[in-house]
Parts: sequence; structure tokens; C-alpha cells
Amino acid sequence: MPSECERFWERDSYAVVGHQGSKKPFPKIAYGALKERGRTVYAIDPGSGEVEGDKAYPDFSTLPAPVEAAVLELPKEETAAWVAKAADAGVKEIWIHQMTDTPEALAEAQKRGLHVITGHCAVMYNKVGFSVHAPHRWIWKLVGKY
Repeated sequence: MPSECERFWERDSYAVVGHQGSKKPFPKIAYGALKERGRTVYAIDPGSGEVEGDKAYPDFSTLPAPVEAAVLELPKEETAAWVAKAADAGVKEIWIHQMTDTPEALAEAQKRGLHVITGHCAVMYNKVGFSVHAPHRWIWKLVGKY
């Protein structure tokens, strides 16, 4: 039976939110893995017009279609604001990349009734097959944290 973290990747449409060139680079691996899975995925990067050759959008309101879920991989000080933006756009499920959540971001998500996954690396669950994250995934399964 798939874990909650594995089930997150069963949606049809996603937004991946990040910044190119910032202290926390755009999450290209998570973005690319969603494309490899055949999902509809949009890059949201307010500072860039393009991610991996695809158009990047400045925020949720400029996406060509609504999304079911969002992956937030941003500097901690921006996470709560992006949780609110996702909720305002009708997103119901968000993945806040490990070590980027804050009490304010989690409180905002709870207030808005969002389903949140945090404390985990998105790529460990999203990138199927062997990758640099595969050993990490194997260890977490071994110790019962997957």
C-alpha cells in the first residue's frame, strides 16, 4: 500500500515553486520527474521567464490552468506567503520541502484546510528508479520512516 508521501505524486497537475539563482535553486529534479511521469506541471518562478526550456510563471494566478497540488521549495522566509498564494489559487495539497517549513507556514496551511506534507525530500518519493536519492530511500524504508 502506498504511503501518504507516495500518494501525493498521483495527482494529474502540479505547480513547482522555486527561484533560479537564489540561495535555494529552483527544484529542477522534482520538476523534471513530474514531467517524466507524464503529469501536467508548471514552473512558478517569479524571477525567471524559463525553467528547463519551459515557460515559468510568476505566480499561481498566471498559470494557464488550475493545479491540484504544489511543491514549494523556497527559502524558509517565503514559505508561508506561498502557502497562502497556493490556497488562494484553490490548491488543496502542498509539499513543503524538508527544512523549509515554518510554524507560520504550517499554521497558514491548517487555517486554510490544506493537506500538507513536510519534513521529507520530494525527490526521494517523486523520482522513480535509481538516482542519487535511491540509497536514501532504501535507508528510510529499512528504518521504517518511508
